[in-house]
Amino acid sequence: MVYKIDRSVAIADGFLEAGGREQVIVPNGVSSWVPARARIDNTMVKAIARGFRWRKFLESGVYGTVEEIAVAEKINPSYVSRVLRLTLLAPDLVEAILDGRQSANITLAALMKPFPVEWEKQLRAHDVKVMNSDRAA
Repeated sequence: MVYKIDRSVAIADGFLEAGGREQVIVPNGVSSWVPARARIDNTMVKAIARGFRWRKFLESGVYGTVEEIAVAEKINPSYVSRVLRLTLLAPDLVEAILDGRQSANITLAALMKPFPVEWEKQLRAHDVKVMNSDRAA
């Protein structure tokens, strides 16, 4: 028995430079699906890292209060408090942000607002898929 296999390969028509990035232009009628790239938001990553650093300072006794951190960093104490609160985010949410897997609705401004303490509620609110099923929420 002989099987006939038809294959077609789409070749790009050319490249288009848009906003400093090159984009492949595919022929009409050809799907241009590309897997989504990680969208690492450096501002969020830095804020989370800063929050954990400040928490370590408080826990180790380097600074005794939020106000002392604010004076040392020359920033507003309320900002320090809001950034410190990021250390209460669900670990799966933090990992998603660090990996660039967060949903589009997760912004630093949104994270700086009050959020539920329960990790499961945080994950549902931000549409985060749990990567490690062994982790207890």
